[in-house]
Amino acid sequence: MQRQTTMAKPAEVKRAWYLVDATDIPLGRLASQVAQILMGKNKAIYTPNQDTGDFVIVINASKVKMTGKNGGEHKKNYYNVSEYAGGLRTRTAGVMLREFPEELIKRCVWGMLPKGPLGRKMLKKLFVYKDEKHEQEAQKPVKLELKK
Repeated sequence: MQRQTTMAKPAEVKRAWYLVDATDIPLGRLASQVAQILMGKNKAIYTPNQDTGDFVIVINASKVKMTGKNGGEHKKNYYNVSEYAGGLRTRTAGVMLREFPEELIKRCVWGMLPKGPLGRKMLKKLFVYKDEKHEQEAQKPVKLELKK
């Protein structure tokens, strides 16, 4: 009897909705666990070249904790380039956390997803909100406790 690897087909994938509270969770730990759920690595049906992941809603993004050897909020920089001369904009992690916490979490999760069309498709299943209000009540998301 030969063993056979099962490959997930897009029609077979059942997607769930998860709600994650980011209060006092370290940013890197939050991003890595959310990325695994978006990729579908928590499922037995996981296939690397298919999008088998679930939807994730992150609330309280402004209350995420910054730790690490980069000095937390002051040494880490985020860059945007407008492609005009002198169009480089630099923001520290502290500024990103205070003013744009949704973008900060999305950028961290994007860094842990595969690059290319498949990764962009996975990132579209992530919804990040600054406070506790979110627009996905109709989907009845299941509250998910992440490891701290």
